[in-house]
Amino acid sequence: MKVAVVHEWLDSYAGSERVVEQLLAIWPEADLFAVCDFLPAAERGFLSGRKVTTSFIQRLPMARRMFRNYLGLMPLAVEQFDLSGYDLVVSSSHAVAKGVLTGPGQLHVSYIHSPMRYAWDLQHQYLRQARMEHGLKGAYTRWLLHRLRLWDRSSAAGVDSLVANSSYIADRIRKVWRRDSTVIHPPVDVTRFSLGAERSGHYLIASRMVPYKRVELVVEAFRRMPDRRLVVTGDGPSEALVRAAAAGASNIEFRGRVPQAELVVLTQSARAVLAAAEEDFGIAMVEAQACGTPLIAFGRGGARDIVQTGSTPTGILFEPQSAAAIIAAVGQFEAMAIDPAACRANALRFSEAAFRERMRTHVEALLP
Repeated sequence: MKVAVVHEWLDSYAGSERVVEQLLAIWPEADLFAVCDFLPAAERGFLSGRKVTTSFIQRLPMARRMFRNYLGLMPLAVEQFDLSGYDLVVSSSHAVAKGVLTGPGQLHVSYIHSPMRYAWDLQHQYLRQARMEHGLKGAYTRWLLHRLRLWDRSSAAGVDSLVANSSYIADRIRKVWRRDSTVIHPPVDVTRFSLGAERSGHYLIASRMVPYKRVELVVEAFRRMPDRRLVVTGDGPSEALVRAAAAGASNIEFRGRVPQAELVVLTQSARAVLAAAEEDFGIAMVEAQACGTPLIAFGRGGARDIVQTGSTPTGILFEPQSAAAIIAAVGQFEAMAIDPAACRANALRFSEAAFRERMRTHVEALLP
C-alpha cells in the first residue's frame, strides 16, 4: 500500500507538526507533501531525513518570510499535487491540505485541526485585529475570504473520512461543512512530564499573550484576590494590556518566557493552572494534568474534552469568560479535594501511543 501524508506548510515544530510526526510513525513508508517547507534545520529531526514534496508556493518571491500572504493561491497549489499513485492519503489540515485531489479508488482521511477560523465564524474578529475593517485592502480581504469559504466547503466534500481533534471542532465541522466527523484527540508527549512531589501554593497561567488567550482576565481576577499568589509566564503583543490589568498587585509575578525545564517545575508545584481561552483543543492543559496539576479552565472549546468534572474531578470549568467567574471558580476549587494521580491518569488518555492506536484503527476500518 502506497501512503501519502499531506500537511499545510512546514515552518516550525508545533502542535500540528506533532500530529504529522505521529502519522509518519504509523506509516513510516509514507511520502510527505506540503505547500511549502521552510522548517529550520534544528527542528527537522521528526522528519528523519524524509524528502518533502512542495508546491509552486515554495518558489514565489519572498515566500520564506511571507508565504502566508499567498493564502489565496494555496487551494490551487494543493490541487496540483499528483497523488494518483497512492492508495491512502492522510492530510493534516487547518487551512487547505484537505483539498488535495483523490480518485474513487483511493481513501482520503483528513485530520482536521480546525476549519479556516478566519474565513468562517472568526472573520470579523480577524479583520478587526488586522485593522482591515474598511478600505480597499479590507474589501479585497473580504472578497478573498468569501472565495475561500466556497472552496473550503466544496473541497470538504471530497474527503472520505473527517477526523476532528476535539468535540468542539467536530461541532464546527458540522456547522460549516455539514459533515459528521470522528473525534481523535491530538498526541501529547506526556512522558516529558511527571507528578510534582510538592505544591508551593501558587497558581499559574502559562500562555502566549495574544488577545484570544484572555490572560488579562486571569490577572484582573487575582488582583482582586490579593491573598492568593499568581505566577504568569509567556510574552506577546498583549503583554502591555496584561501588565496594566495587574497594576499595583504585589501578589502577581511576571516571569516572561521561561525555559521548558523551568516551566515544568512551575507547573508541577502549582496549586492549579488557569486557562481562560476558548481553545480548539489545548495541549498545554493536558501537559498540566500530566504533572498532576488541576485545571481551572473556561468551559468552552477543547477544555470540555480534557477536564473531568464527574465523581473523580481533575479541575473546574467556569463560565462566562470573565474575571468574576474566575474568582468564583477559584473559591469552588479551594473547597474541593482533587487527587494529583487522577489528573495524571486523565492525561494519559491523550498520549502519543493512544493517538497512534486510535488513528491506525480508524483508518484500517475504512480500508478495503
